[in-house]
Amino acid sequence: MPKPVIGILGAGKVGTVLGRLFVAAGYRVIIAGSREASRIALTVEVLVPGAEVGTSEEVARKAEVVILALPLGKYLTIPRDALRGKLVLDAMNYWWEIDGFRDDLSDPRVSTSELVQAYLPESRVLKAFNHMGYHDLDEGPRPAGAPGRKALGIAGDDAADLETTAALVDAVGFDPVTVGTLRDSINLEPGSALFGANFERQAVRDAVTAFPETERGLLVAAARADSPWVGGAA
Repeated sequence: MPKPVIGILGAGKVGTVLGRLFVAAGYRVIIAGSREASRIALTVEVLVPGAEVGTSEEVARKAEVVILALPLGKYLTIPRDALRGKLVLDAMNYWWEIDGFRDDLSDPRVSTSELVQAYLPESRVLKAFNHMGYHDLDEGPRPAGAPGRKALGIAGDDAADLETTAALVDAVGFDPVTVGTLRDSINLEPGSALFGANFERQAVRDAVTAFPETERGLLVAAARADSPWVGGAA
C-alpha cells in the first residue's frame, strides 16, 4: 500500500523533528511554517533534509495526513477548507507562555482536540505526537519489538483512523497506545502524568488507568459533571 503524503503545519521544534522521523521512514513530507515558504526553505533543508516546503494551503491540499504542530493559540488560522475530508493529527498543546492566558484553551470540560475538531467539522481529528518532548521524539525511535521501545498515546473517535494513526506511530519508531476518544485525549495534555513522559507501552496504559484518580483527573471529572461543555465551531 502506498505511503500517504505527510503534511506538517508548523516548522518549529516538534514539526521539524516529526518531519525528520517521517522522511527517515520513507514518507514524502511537506512542511509549512508561519512565514512564507521561501523564508523557511533553508531551515527545512538543514533540519529536515528530504522534505519539501509549501504554504499552509499547499500543505493542506497536497497531503493526505496533516499534522498540526503550530502553537495551539493559532488553531483558528488553520486552512479549514483545504483540510476538508483529511485525517488531521493534533500534536498541539496549550502553553500560556506562548498562547497567553486563554480560558477557552484551559477549560477542563473540553479537550483542546475537541476544540480543533469543532473548528474543522469536515476533517477527522485525532490526538497524536503531543505528549512526548521533542528531544525524546528525536532520540527515541526504535524498531518494532526492540527492548525499551517507547510508546505514544493516541486518541480519537474513529476506529479506522486510529488504526491508520497507530501505523504511522509505529512506522516512525514508537509503540502506539490508544488512550480513548477525542474527549479522553485530555489525559495527554499538560497537567496529566503522561504529558512529558517517556514511557514504554505498559506504563502508558497504567497512566491512563490511573488518570481518573489523579488531581487533574478529579478536576476534569468535577468540571464536566457541574457544567458539561456543549461545544460548537468557532
